[in-house]
Amino acid sequence: MRLYLTILSLLFCGITAIAQNSISGTVTDDSGLPLPGATIKIKGESTSTLSDAGGNFTLNPESQPPFTVEISSVGFASQSIEITSLSEKITSSLVKQEVNLDEIVVSASRTPERILESPVTIERMGIREVKNTSSATFYDGLENLKEVHFNSSSLSFKSINTRGFATVANTRFLQLVDGMDNSSPALNFVLGNLIGLSELDVQSVELLPGASSALYGANAFNGILFMNSKSPFDYQGISVYARYGKTNQKLAGTNDYYDFGFRAAHAFSDVLAAKANFTYLRATEWVAGDERSMTNGGIGHDVNQNYDGLNIYGDEVTTFIPNVGQVSRTGYFEQDINDNSIESVKADFSIHIKPMKDDFEIILQHKLGMGNTIYQGANRYRLENFIMQQTKVEVKNRNFFVRAYMTSEDAGDSYDMRFAAWNVNRSWKSDQEWFTNYATAYQLAGATGLATTAQQQAAIGRQYADYNVLPAGLTGLPQFTTPVGSPRFMPGSPEFKNALATVIQNPDLTQGARFIDHSKLYHTDANYNFKELTDVVEVQVGGSFRTYELNSEGTIFTDYDGAIKYDEYGIYTQAQKKFMEDRLKFTGSLRYDKSQNFEGQFSPRVSLVYSAGERKNHNFRVSFQTGFRNPTTQDQYIGLDLGPFALIGSAEDNLDRYTETMNVSAAGQALGYAPTVDLSGRSAYLSDVYSVPSVSRFALSQNPADLEIVNIKLVKPEQVKAFEVGYKAILENGLSVDMNAYYNIYTDFMSTSRVITPYYGIVGSDLTNPEVLRGLQALGNGDRRVYQVYTNTTEDVASLGFGIGLSKKVAGDFELGVNYNHAQFEFDQAKDPSFIAGFNTPKHRVKASFGNQKLFENFGFNLNARWSDEYLWQSSFADGMIPSVTVFDAQMNYAVPAIKSVFKVSASNLFGNDYLQVVGAGRIGQQYLVSWIINP
Repeated sequence: MRLYLTILSLLFCGITAIAQNSISGTVTDDSGLPLPGATIKIKGESTSTLSDAGGNFTLNPESQPPFTVEISSVGFASQSIEITSLSEKITSSLVKQEVNLDEIVVSASRTPERILESPVTIERMGIREVKNTSSATFYDGLENLKEVHFNSSSLSFKSINTRGFATVANTRFLQLVDGMDNSSPALNFVLGNLIGLSELDVQSVELLPGASSALYGANAFNGILFMNSKSPFDYQGISVYARYGKTNQKLAGTNDYYDFGFRAAHAFSDVLAAKANFTYLRATEWVAGDERSMTNGGIGHDVNQNYDGLNIYGDEVTTFIPNVGQVSRTGYFEQDINDNSIESVKADFSIHIKPMKDDFEIILQHKLGMGNTIYQGANRYRLENFIMQQTKVEVKNRNFFVRAYMTSEDAGDSYDMRFAAWNVNRSWKSDQEWFTNYATAYQLAGATGLATTAQQQAAIGRQYADYNVLPAGLTGLPQFTTPVGSPRFMPGSPEFKNALATVIQNPDLTQGARFIDHSKLYHTDANYNFKELTDVVEVQVGGSFRTYELNSEGTIFTDYDGAIKYDEYGIYTQAQKKFMEDRLKFTGSLRYDKSQNFEGQFSPRVSLVYSAGERKNHNFRVSFQTGFRNPTTQDQYIGLDLGPFALIGSAEDNLDRYTETMNVSAAGQALGYAPTVDLSGRSAYLSDVYSVPSVSRFALSQNPADLEIVNIKLVKPEQVKAFEVGYKAILENGLSVDMNAYYNIYTDFMSTSRVITPYYGIVGSDLTNPEVLRGLQALGNGDRRVYQVYTNTTEDVASLGFGIGLSKKVAGDFELGVNYNHAQFEFDQAKDPSFIAGFNTPKHRVKASFGNQKLFENFGFNLNARWSDEYLWQSSFADGMIPSVTVFDAQMNYAVPAIKSVFKVSASNLFGNDYLQVVGAGRIGQQYLVSWIINP
């Protein structure tokens, strides 16, 4: 932080402003309130600027008067003013009009165009929407956009899902902040707004649901989010916000919520400007406390000696005891092994240089995000002191850009909460000793008649194993290794705290829980638009190159001997042409991408948009595009022993790097097999294995015919063909209409599967082969290894959906909006019984908003409501139903122009009950906040 302050001091001190001929003025709305973000442009020139938060602007013309200045802003009628003198002070008052779909966007085609004329579905938030959001943060407010569904792993970790097939780790969605991919280099998905934007620095947010690989490459597959920050040339001064309130949840109780930030920006001259942002958030986590058993839904060891509570960790350690049954160790609640605090710090600074005093700009930028939160993947992970940084150099003007950036991350003191519980248990008593204690007490309690039911026997066995307490009347038990009467480490005790502190700092997962990550990615991309060289057709060309450098020191990936590196690149071109008096617009693009580990992929896109009506306010579109998704770094190079199973990446060079030594049971050794066996990643791939569901059936029936033999192929890129039609219009009565329908066909759909290989014998169906019989013996003796593998289904997967959004001003300046979305998927499960779709999206969703920016002098409000029906959640951590839910958010704001302030009161999940978005995560409670925002 000291480095940041030093740099900021250098930026904002000691630089002399250069005087220039300029014109200046103020833009307000028709009620006299300042209008930030208005575009001020000299007609016939490229010179333009934006009004600041106070509606003020300064513009440096290329020519001398007379000339015409054009002033426009979203939601207002444009205005033209004739200028005859540079000393003339401009005062502009724009009149409101209903043009919700008439905004200008860039993301859909990498060129400015009206949303009405966009070839694909697009949603947008601007400065006004950020100000009026009823959610706790502007990022949370994205959930109110059409087609957006959130998967929340934590109060501060929210994952955007558009068009389905997403868990918390949404690797089918891309998020770009000022052109930089926000994805974690090691995880390949976005960590919410960890390294995104401060609300004070948001210029615009644009969301494209659906495939965008033709322009944006791999992983722009089911959606892409663009967050663009404010320029320090256009928005200057110091802005500050402070937010305080309470969060409330049934398990966590009522807790404080703190959030504050500032933005400082200054243009030292027409050539040099700089800005800096800082935000800090601290709160208490939504506590995850689902006690339902993963095996049968019951709660507690008193009804199930093999109890495995969803948010209780340590009870996943289980074994089969002859004459007793399957038994699990006693676990710890999630809140016992993390302090449930969340913290987020974001800081960034940038230097902007315009050496030619026009739109040619050089940008040097650095971003830092750090904090504590919870991520849910195969396990639940506490991200503690996690740091992510991005450094960028960019050169651009209105026709081209070249940018290069590096993303690096440091896992800090992060740890796996399941492993933490397992190894705290083991630091007190080994698994072998614990199960021996349990079995001995269980059997003697029955033999002596002290217990008359299996449930009583189980209670005595657990009491003896957990607390070293000798039940009255029970004799003949073996001597303890741990002191008699010394109980397991109880949560909150000094012994527990010391053991946990030791475990979470140890990266050896046989004794600890910490994971290490210092991975990086290096990315360069460029684009050039030839529109000023020819008016026949607008042509763009571009490309990108990326290098991954994976470095987990063997705690996540198989990088035991050093970092793993691999590259990927892409090139593309796009042509756009208007016909029929600019009513028909054709867009065609083609992209080629190549990853070092996979064959190249072509991604074409074609679209037509027809604008009907005298004002071209009825727009019909049809598009076809393709997309693809490369296997993630984990899909390729993970090598992680999770205890009950191991995760093995499927890159060819990964298979031999992952090795492990497994212990053979006493029963297996009695058959003459060695005490240990060595396995590699090739035990999971490219050889015959049994599917996990079939082994479960075999365990019950003992019929070998129930076993399913599979041969897992190496994973390859996933592809989608997307068809979409849409209609956008602004009707004569001011009603804005936005409708769309899509149909996606996925091939080589990537998924995970769990398989089993025996320690000895072979996998097969020929029961006359002695080696096959030995393999069946291995299954019966528990001498088997479970792997989670990454592969593709051979069957097609399809998804389809449609949506409609309506908005209109009613009863004066009241703004009313409502939208509906339908989504579903199609797959023939009978053709691939082990395939897990993980669609994780409600079939029906309805959202509504109602508000008024100026109900009366300086006072505004906004209300939002969301409803979704129940749906099935599937993930590697847990499956289950997500219940239907209705959520209300509300905010009121009051502006005090004299002190350049807005005061805001907001409530999220107002009047609601705690609700669930992710099975295994904490239920979402209520947030009640008061904010003070100061803008220059």
